[in-house]
Amino acid sequence: MNSDRLHAIATRYASLRVALVGDFCLDRYLEIDPARAEISIETGLAVHNIVSVRSQPGGAGTILNNLAALGVGEIWPVGFYGEDGEGYELRRALKAISGARLDHFIETPARRTFTYCKPLVLESGQSPRELNRLDSKNWTPTPETVSARLVAAVRALGDSVDAIILLDQVDVVATGVVTAGVLNEISALTKRRPELLILADSRRGLRDFPQIVYKMNRAELAALTGADAAADVAGVKAAVARLARKTGQRVFVTLSEEGIIGADASGAVEHVPSRPVRGKIDIVGAGDAVTANLAATLAAGAELREAMEIAMAAASSVVHQLGTTGTASVAQLHGMLIR
Repeated sequence: MNSDRLHAIATRYASLRVALVGDFCLDRYLEIDPARAEISIETGLAVHNIVSVRSQPGGAGTILNNLAALGVGEIWPVGFYGEDGEGYELRRALKAISGARLDHFIETPARRTFTYCKPLVLESGQSPRELNRLDSKNWTPTPETVSARLVAAVRALGDSVDAIILLDQVDVVATGVVTAGVLNEISALTKRRPELLILADSRRGLRDFPQIVYKMNRAELAALTGADAAADVAGVKAAVARLARKTGQRVFVTLSEEGIIGADASGAVEHVPSRPVRGKIDIVGAGDAVTANLAATLAAGAELREAMEIAMAAASSVVHQLGTTGTASVAQLHGMLIR
């Protein structure tokens, strides 16, 4: 990729309108100073003294952060948060992000705010060390009244945005934002606007999703298609090409340190390796950076391989940011891609 081509893609970001439909959560980091450790008089257990608390959007919010870092003009979160302190923090954090439009970000007493609480031990001269995470999730089905509001939001945005990203982050089906009603509305939208870029990623797999652009990892590809989860790059390329021809849509499969494979609707397939590691890494957020950059670049007119090269550069930038869920700006990507 040359500088002119990257510039041509990136200059289109400011005019893009992207809807981000998915499970937004609060990433709450508790920074622990081990030099202030105590023993509880009451229990005899170790006390971790927290010297700083920082919060940022996680889950779909990580994708939003990455879109904002690229300079995407309008980003429309479609999701929910609870009437709780975590929800207040999450909305405040989203409101502070350039380009975020919160008209369809729903507050509801029927849900609690999805939260990842991450204790981090900070020792001088060492990388942050994360302790056991404390998660707050919803374990019951999303009420129909909430789902109906989400469906209405997708319908309202569907005719005006340049791209839609779906992120299904929950562990238990039907407990998050991507409900059956939302998927039905997405399916209807594909018929109304067949040219619209809709990209989906789900940690539980994409089996029940409409035929849209799929982004997944090697294990999720195996679960969806029956492909060999241990297949080499050539085997994965063949499986991705078959799936793309079957769905008539682009398909992307990430391979961790082996990079990413993508195919277009004709089955033409590309492989872009990961970029070299430059010291210690933290892989949290790398997949969301790939999702954001694939969607933004494709919406901006990038070719398949161009989108994958930019996404791999973004992932490389993010994994080298320790103790946080990072992002990559256009300037950072330019420094990595153009030599």
